[in-house]
Amino acid sequence: MDSKALVRLKAAAGRQTVRLTHYGRKTGKPYKVTIWFVVDGDRVYIGTANVNRQWVRNIQKTPRIKLAVGDQVFEGEARFLTDRAEHQRAMAAIRRKYWMFRPILALGGLLTALGLMRDTTGSFELSLAG
Repeated sequence: MDSKALVRLKAAAGRQTVRLTHYGRKTGKPYKVTIWFVVDGDRVYIGTANVNRQWVRNIQKTPRIKLAVGDQVFEGEARFLTDRAEHQRAMAAIRRKYWMFRPILALGGLLTALGLMRDTTGSFELSLAG
């Protein structure tokens, strides 16, 4: 990641959400979604509870993104984390930041372990430029 972008992003890392611009997989039309994010060292992650959402599918097809955090805007690419260890690292960082939702996330994990719910979580690592 661009070091200037990382410095700017770390300054805004305490915010709860970002506006993510992604592009339609068929039309290329820009769409925006407000989501959680976390800066973990020199890495930036976003996650989802449902990999079947349109924005997730769009980014998987077209990884080019824009990210707006407060008055800071970044452009870059998102890489879907297919490696289980990378995904778990990203989700652990998200759970640390959004600790108040741990009981809900833990319930989802329990229901998945019991076979009552399918794990549809996913995460991306972002590479951003200033």
